[in-house]
Amino acid sequence: MIVRIVKLTFQEDKINDFLLLFDKYKQAIQSSQGCIKVEGLQNLSSSNIFFTYSYWDSEDDLNNYRNSPLFREVWPQVKIWFSESPETWSNRKL
Repeated sequence: MIVRIVKLTFQEDKINDFLLLFDKYKQAIQSSQGCIKVEGLQNLSSSNIFFTYSYWDSEDDLNNYRNSPLFREVWPQVKIWFSESPETWSNRKL
């Protein structure tokens, strides 16, 4: 199992936009081939910092999602709201 962690830092005035977008697309992402679960977390001390955790059967499944029309629909909307570059980690669950 692959766990993909993404740290997203947003402009303060885009927090609600992100929350609405995440709510809108979470189920669609989770329905992608090989996706087990998608979770979102908001940092307690810096409310504009979020983390997404997505759990995938394999790295191929994750890469297929990253090359999918769904990703190409979601990512351009999100990336214009960043105040810092996103950070990503792909991890194998022990």
